[in-house]
Amino acid sequence: MIPFHRPSIGEAEIAEVVDTLRSGWLTSGPKVRQFEQLFGAYVSARHAVAVSSGTAALQLALEAIGLDRRDEVIVPTYTFTATGEAVASFGARPVLADCRSDTLNIDASTVESLITPRTKAVIPVHVAGQACDMDPLVCLARRHGLHVVEDAAHAVPTTYRGRPIGSIGDLTAFSFYATKSITTGEGGMVTTEREDLAARIRRMSLHGLSGDTWSRESDQGTRFYEVLDLGFKYNLTDVAAAIGIHQVHKADEMWRRRREIAASYTKAFTALDTCTPPREMPYGTHAWHLYIVEVNLPALTHDRDELMRRLRARGIGTAVHFAPLHLHRAYRERFGYAPGAFPVAEQIFERALSLPIYPGMTDADVAEVTQAMRDTLGELRR
Repeated sequence: MIPFHRPSIGEAEIAEVVDTLRSGWLTSGPKVRQFEQLFGAYVSARHAVAVSSGTAALQLALEAIGLDRRDEVIVPTYTFTATGEAVASFGARPVLADCRSDTLNIDASTVESLITPRTKAVIPVHVAGQACDMDPLVCLARRHGLHVVEDAAHAVPTTYRGRPIGSIGDLTAFSFYATKSITTGEGGMVTTEREDLAARIRRMSLHGLSGDTWSRESDQGTRFYEVLDLGFKYNLTDVAAAIGIHQVHKADEMWRRRREIAASYTKAFTALDTCTPPREMPYGTHAWHLYIVEVNLPALTHDRDELMRRLRARGIGTAVHFAPLHLHRAYRERFGYAPGAFPVAEQIFERALSLPIYPGMTDADVAEVTQAMRDTLGELRR
């Protein structure tokens, strides 16, 4: 079986975790700080705050801009539910937008018509590791006094016009879940250029306390603390950060391998009339967190799901990214969305198929996936 994903964990990560376990300091401490410094430098961000998940990163970013139940936030419908639920967790309304057919990212041309006096922010999602076209979005946000909170769960190491994703919007939320381009098992990071937002996020990630455990236990600290606000329990542990430290060190190496795999897939699929490879836009570097093929349904006798079943039978793991938010029951019942509202996202969802792409894949693995895909598409061709 070639799985859809396998994390790239090596001896350096294992040794760092063992060192952490032997140190006696397991929760947020010196290795979290080291991880924050490394990652912040990697994405050219002035401030980086490590947290327990990408969802926590989004929630803390939205809390830092003062989101409350009276507000609205513009969110692409073509994304994972975490993007929308982070908004809904404050009682605010996620206002959904359609996506572009070329990048699968939020369509900036549809955003302005969605802005109301209640709009607080817009959340562009860099789907699969392809950067959103940020200039129009940032210009629009500045003109209307909105915050830009980037969902960069897929975007390591994505760039946009020469700048790493992580320092463009007001705040950027990253995920280090097990399937992500770099991982800590579970974890996330918020980056920002603003010291005040970073300080707020750091405080609110640990109950709104005046100081974290590490600072209180250090020689310069004090064991007294005060609850300055009612926060969350979203801090990252040193055990997780120990993995992240070495994931950052080899992030470029892992990206180069994913890029090679993507190029091999694209070369094999470009001439087919049964599917369309993903497009790489000229304005930035694609992280290739996902490789999303769009199946040409009119050319086939069966749907995308049958293609997935047949690939599975041949030992190839695949996935679907994403079922648009407006098609899920929770979003229909709570916010009144309905099928048909966002036609581009729906069409992409019906055709999207994510193939395995991870650094541990051998050339033989890539060839096997490629051949299985070509053979199965051939079997299903009209």
